[in-house]
Amino acid sequence: MENNYPDLSLKGQFIMAMPGLADPNFSHTVTCICEHTSEGAVGIVVNHVHAFLSGKDIFEELGMDYVSGAGSIPIYLGGPVHIGEIFILHGPPFDWDGCRMITRSLAMSNTRDILQEIALDKGPESLIIALGCAGWGPNQLESEIRQNAWLTYPAFEELIFDVAVEERWEEAVRKMGIEPGLLSDMAGHA
Repeated sequence: MENNYPDLSLKGQFIMAMPGLADPNFSHTVTCICEHTSEGAVGIVVNHVHAFLSGKDIFEELGMDYVSGAGSIPIYLGGPVHIGEIFILHGPPFDWDGCRMITRSLAMSNTRDILQEIALDKGPESLIIALGCAGWGPNQLESEIRQNAWLTYPAFEELIFDVAVEERWEEAVRKMGIEPGLLSDMAGHA
């Protein structure tokens, strides 16, 4: 299926789950859309941290040496797809193997070279490590947006790297000019 509207790509956008979204994987999530084409969309949830895993667990599993500070890096639950794979959202530098630009100042990588440098505290200054990603088939995300499941807003790195995890959903919604407490799970159709 050809994308007749390439300018409508949600790549580089946040999608924020509406309060009525029933899927427990996405309740009150903020997801950064990393790729969006006619074949579907891929994103990383940026506000769900794994309760038990840290960088130490990932580095040890992969047999990587790591410095103590890197061992305490939180691991995010990036979504229910490819849950055994590691995805890294990060700022500069962008010269890693397999680095895919999302915006001019944000990229996604999932190769060993960047992870090894992160383990040694030599990677990007701004990053999150996620297990898994979110994925949608052709036109699925667009359909969910029409059904009032998601709000969209251009991604801004400060939300991912500077705002406390538990405040990211509210902050993203407020950035749109909406008071989070006023959101309803009912679609407004005239």
